Amino acid sequence: MNEYLSMLYLWLKSAHLIFVIFWMAGLFMMPRFFVYHQESAVGSEEDGKWIEREGKLRKIILNPAMIIVWVLGLFLAYDIGAFSQGWFHAKLLAVLLLSGYHGWMMGYVKKLARGERTMTDKKLRLVNEVPGIAAAIIVILVIVKPF
Repeated sequence: MNEYLSMLYLWLKSAHLIFVIFWMAGLFMMPRFFVYHQESAVGSEEDGKWIEREGKLRKIILNPAMIIVWVLGLFLAYDIGAFSQGWFHAKLLAVLLLSGYHGWMMGYVKKLARGERTMTDKKLRLVNEVPGIAAAIIVILVIVKPF
């Protein structure tokens, strides 16, 4: 039975990492979509296509991946007793902040769909760095466990 649980743990850990990759890919793609979307005229055919693309990315990849990452991640953390470890607290904070960034992007998707362009292309390119920085911090925390 113990061997079965060990195998199940590895499958769940693998699924967690796969959905982290999906989520991160979407987090990298969406701000690029925003840059290109903002170049289109409000109400144009191209604007409509960007609204559709952003909606698909949000509904098919980003939101489901984030939910699965959270569910599997919390299960795995509970299973290994990570809630009492300092590195995990820092990782949890980083993932919470990344989830907040995700939420901000979902709000900006809706603004663009309404024709509001409140950010410059330069700022959007800068916020595109957030997931990369978060990923680096999270990977170091999980692998190195510095505290």
